[in-house]
Amino acid sequence: MDIHNIDCVPAFTTKDGSEIRELLAHRNSCIAKQSLAEARLPPGGQTAPHYHPLTEEIYYILEGTGRMTIGHESRDVGPGDAIAIPPGAVHTITTTSDVPLRFLCCCAPAYEHSDTVLV
Repeated sequence: MDIHNIDCVPAFTTKDGSEIRELLAHRNSCIAKQSLAEARLPPGGQTAPHYHPLTEEIYYILEGTGRMTIGHESRDVGPGDAIAIPPGAVHTITTTSDVPLRFLCCCAPAYEHSDTVLV
């Protein structure tokens, strides 16, 4: 049985500059076709604009507020918001609150540095 607690998962920085803790993926579990991570951006933090040629993503905001940009469209986001990011869509998220922006990032297929293209 694969169960990982966020407090025991090591953090690493993705190519876009966010700090993530990969909760479940092929690297640490029986999950083979997707990944689930918690991402954190400090107040004023922003991911580098990027896209994933293969991967579709879902961001689910847990804490803090942000400004999500996908392509040429931007919207304010906060706790409870789920954001769909299709493969190939240039995207970035910026923290707009005084607390870190925390969100879940679901990727299918699983997140890989090699599938992240900075623009």
